[in-house]
Amino acid sequence: MHDVLFQPLTMGALEAKNRIFMAPLTRGRAADPMFTPNAMMQTYYEQRAGAGMILTEATGISVEGLGWPSAPGIWSDEQTEAWKPIVKAVHDKGGMIVMQLWHMGRIVHPHFLGGEPPFSASATKAPGEAHTPVGKQEYATAREMTLEDIERTIGDYRRAAENAKKAGFDGVQLHGANGYLIDQFLRDNTNLRTDGYGGSPENRTRFMREVLEALIDVWGADRVGIRLSPNGDSQGADDSNPEATFGAAARACEELGLAFVELRQPGPEGTFGRTDVPKQDAVIRANYTGSLILNSDYSAQQADDDVSSNRCDAVSFGRPYISNPDLEKRIAAGAAFNPNTNVPKSWYFPIPEGYIDYPTMEEEQAAANAA
Repeated sequence: MHDVLFQPLTMGALEAKNRIFMAPLTRGRAADPMFTPNAMMQTYYEQRAGAGMILTEATGISVEGLGWPSAPGIWSDEQTEAWKPIVKAVHDKGGMIVMQLWHMGRIVHPHFLGGEPPFSASATKAPGEAHTPVGKQEYATAREMTLEDIERTIGDYRRAAENAKKAGFDGVQLHGANGYLIDQFLRDNTNLRTDGYGGSPENRTRFMREVLEALIDVWGADRVGIRLSPNGDSQGADDSNPEATFGAAARACEELGLAFVELRQPGPEGTFGRTDVPKQDAVIRANYTGSLILNSDYSAQQADDDVSSNRCDAVSFGRPYISNPDLEKRIAAGAAFNPNTNVPKSWYFPIPEGYIDYPTMEEEQAAANAA
């Protein structure tokens, strides 16, 4: 079933064996030592190596950019070494794995920064509360990044990209979505700058472009992608004219020759974030000719429809891959998905349960036959 989803896809130098991708999913298992990958994570990614491309969980590029308990980083030699067996396990199973590079900007709570405030495009404050090791805490007002901060942070992205290459990844994806630092520069309600990084949509894409240029310098454009969330509010980041803003972002991606662009686009009936702001994939498609990946609340049939119609080239599945390590096999067989429990406790707690204990179709059948 769904033959179109099992056609290979060339994205620059990246060769996907199918068009069912695993979306980046923060899972909070890098608990001991803090921010360092481990053997449990190796099992998790190895189990899901059948995806056409695995996009790793968001991975911190620096201490000051990572504010999620037990999320992994890629800024140190120790972290880089710890990622190597994970990458090798995926490759040994015939999979492809691309690292998503993450800076959270104003979403980093001062708890992670020795009490100092986070920084962002402008001095703004995210709504709601941050997850910290001592419970939920109200976000702090960020300080506006100086030009020196910008230059240093671009250097952090470059170092992270170099470390990802040392670890053996197939490429990197810039996390430009979900209200994090890149998105904070892109959106006009979080970017209030009056210098060359603020104002017009083109200026607001400048930081994104300069970071991408650093990644491309390390990897080549044919192994670099980006994730964007072009419609609706995301952690308080929003835009008054998403067509103009993300049209400019798409043109920058086209000019740089990125291998792929992934879009997280919730709709009015979204199950994890929803919005009435129209989806912007047609705008991106009109301005960017590389491979386009869509994400958010897809069924197998909807994915088939959108790839068949050339609305996109592939679809990334998030929560379905949590509870279905062999999701692509289930889609091929027309089998039902193992339902996700939708219990955040199982998503983020640093334990095996709800992480590496979900059965494959074969294991389910074997258990049924033995009953």
